[in-house]
Amino acid sequence: MRKGIWRSASNLWGLKQKRSPYLVIMAALNEEQGIGPTIEEVNFFLNNPAFLVIDGNSKDRTIEIAKSCDAKILEQKGRGKGDAICFGIENADFDGKYAIMIDSDFTYPAEFIPEMVRILEEDPDVGMVCGNRFNDKFKIQGMERKFLVGNKILAFIHNFFNGVNLKDPLTGLRVIRWDAIKNWKPKSLGFDIEVELNHFIEKQGYRIVEIPIGLRRRLGKKKLGILDGLSIFKRIVLKTI
Repeated sequence: MRKGIWRSASNLWGLKQKRSPYLVIMAALNEEQGIGPTIEEVNFFLNNPAFLVIDGNSKDRTIEIAKSCDAKILEQKGRGKGDAICFGIENADFDGKYAIMIDSDFTYPAEFIPEMVRILEEDPDVGMVCGNRFNDKFKIQGMERKFLVGNKILAFIHNFFNGVNLKDPLTGLRVIRWDAIKNWKPKSLGFDIEVELNHFIEKQGYRIVEIPIGLRRRLGKKKLGILDGLSIFKRIVLKTI
């Protein structure tokens, strides 16, 4: 993959939407450092998918850079990652096969996405494939110890209460069957969206598969905090009621 200047996709949004089976959904807020490299890398491994960026009122060059990469931009009316994903699904105007959800900060390597797609292609019982950061195969970079410990605690609580057994239930890299989520109306407004999505996919009778992935240091300022952990815990509990 070429480095340096971000490479724009060769097709306009409308053409890509018709030709590509992939829709890449990206929530973004002040991600001018990471969004360009993320789109470029995903584009390289999926060969011109459709990109949909839901921007949460960024004050930097996030929108400008995303547009230069031929992504379609939706301006988020609410706040939070969950609200952005919900808004994106409702307004996607997409009729392909798979939705890819990936964070806009360049932490998740796109090289693992083709393998995730292959699993969905080969097994119709699988509704979603997730990237598992907590494995012995690849190294986690840039995750502070408190977030590492917090993720593992929430994973234990998630599996115990929800019965959805995942090693990394809060991962930010997923490939999902579009038919499984195109009519989904999530209630989560923030980072608890992943918990709700896990529960939603399994409720439809699909299996969820995890594959080991690496994790890089994010580009730009981290947004996840203690209060987000509490909202995730609350969503786990709500899904058990």
